[in-house]
Amino acid sequence: MCLNKAKKEIEECKKLGKRPKHRGLLKVNPSVDEAKKHLVKAEHNLEGITRFKEVGFSDWSMSAGFYCIYHCFLAIIAKFGYESANQTCTVSLIKYLKENNKILFDEKFIELLEYEEMEEIKENNIIDLRENYTYGVEISVKDEAKLEELKKICKEFIDITKQIVYE
Repeated sequence: MCLNKAKKEIEECKKLGKRPKHRGLLKVNPSVDEAKKHLVKAEHNLEGITRFKEVGFSDWSMSAGFYCIYHCFLAIIAKFGYESANQTCTVSLIKYLKENNKILFDEKFIELLEYEEMEEIKENNIIDLRENYTYGVEISVKDEAKLEELKKICKEFIDITKQIVYE
C-alpha cells in the first residue's frame, strides 16, 4: 500500500507539472551515505533533548526524542533501499524488516513510535509524550527521570542503528 501510494502521488505531481513529492514509501538504491545523514540528524536530536531543557524548553525535548528515534528508522530503511515520507509507512517497513530477520533489536523501539488503539495506549509511547507536550499546555517536563530515560533510550537506539548501518 505505501509503495503504491508513493508512486501514484508522484505520477499525479508529474501530470500537474508539480515537483514530485509523496506521502508513502519509495524503493530506491540502498544508500549507506543517506543512512549516515539520518544518523547525524538523530544525534542532533539527541543533543536537542538536553539543550531544550537547559534553555527552559523541555516540552520540546519530547519532540526531539521522537525525531531521534524516527531518524534512526529512516537511516535503517535508507540502508535497505527505501525512502519514506510517511511515519506509519516507515514503522510498517521497520516491522517488516524485523519480522524477516533483516534487522535485530528489541521490539520496544518499534513500540515507541507505533500508534496504538485508544484502549492499548502505553504510558511511555514517545508519540503520546510528544503529542501531550506539543499540543498540550505544559511548558516544561517536571519528571526529570522521564527525560533521562528518553535520552538513554535514544542513545541506545542510535548505537543499535549504527551497528545495522555499518554492518
